[in-house]
Amino acid sequence: MYITNNNYKTFHFLLAFNNLRGLSFIGGADIIGSIIASAFWFFLASQISPDEYGEIQYFVAIATIASAFVIIAPQSSMTVFSAKNLKLESTFYFISLILTIIASFIIMILFYKLDVVFLLFGYVLNILAIGQLLGKKSFSSYSKYHLSQKILTAVLGILFLQFYGSDGIIIALSLSYALFIIIAFKEIKNTKIVFSSIKSHSKFIFNNYVIEILTKLNGHFYKFLIVPILGFGILGEFTLAQQLVNVGMIFTLIVFKFTLSHDSSGQENIQLKKVTILVSVLISILGFIFGPLLVSTFFPEYIAIIDVVKIISFSIIPMSLTKIFTSKLLGNEKNNRIVLSKIISIILFIIIIVIFTPEYGLIALAFGYLFSVIIETICLIPNINFKKNN
Repeated sequence: MYITNNNYKTFHFLLAFNNLRGLSFIGGADIIGSIIASAFWFFLASQISPDEYGEIQYFVAIATIASAFVIIAPQSSMTVFSAKNLKLESTFYFISLILTIIASFIIMILFYKLDVVFLLFGYVLNILAIGQLLGKKSFSSYSKYHLSQKILTAVLGILFLQFYGSDGIIIALSLSYALFIIIAFKEIKNTKIVFSSIKSHSKFIFNNYVIEILTKLNGHFYKFLIVPILGFGILGEFTLAQQLVNVGMIFTLIVFKFTLSHDSSGQENIQLKKVTILVSVLISILGFIFGPLLVSTFFPEYIAIIDVVKIISFSIIPMSLTKIFTSKLLGNEKNNRIVLSKIISIILFIIIIVIFTPEYGLIALAFGYLFSVIIETICLIPNINFKKNN
């Protein structure tokens, strides 16, 4: 078939339009959703003490880390396999839910916290369902479910805070994920569970599973070290500082969700990735300048985190680079380097926490966090080779 120059231009215009449309769905949902979620958490922090806020974050961390251990195919794996139409979704749902039931008994034995169990189930359904929607490029459905969950988080969170105090927050979070039951039920009902299909992708699945565990540990394990060393109050303060800075990662996370499915199907987005790096630099500078003003104006009880926010604002740059590199590597099912980078980053952060936080407290945490994410990024650089497709 002969392809004219006009047809070629039309094809690329339609492709660019479709990419822009998909990115707008993800971007719109993530920006609005992040605003809603951030507003809720910041409102909550302003209404309760740092100790109470730290305790909530401690039990959220338990559910988060547990979810990494029970989800056999984390969101990135689900996205990659769904994008390649390998029909593994039901199998991943089934295995993950069985492991979640086992983990629930362990949580009840160790902590006797039923609300944490419910939150664990919510996290599992959310991660799998979102990965499935992104992989199938169902960006419109993704935006609807994502926004609905964030709205429920804010509404239920505020209601439960009024009636049950800080003790009701985790159960409110759990209920916000109930709508993802619909996606899981439909997928399990309509697709066969076939364990044999996993075998040919076992190495990638296992490596990605380890990556997810390491990612969650890297983001939350420090909470289990901080509490016995510095207490719930310091944990609450440092977590709020992280949440303030993480608002600056919204654009990068939107791009990652968009590029992963495209990298998996062989479509590069070089210019978009370059723009992402430039935006991350700008946001880091803005965070350094205006972060302290936000803290002193809206969170007077957390005035101790002003320097922490200034320091970790610069973590946005290496974290953005890490997301770009990770999208490329996962899309090609090459994730060994990602595993190594996570391990090195976690070990470095542990060393800094154990040695320096007893004496230097929050400042040691801030520099430790910044150094660990920089090292993680550096470890990924040797494996990256971007080539612009013709």
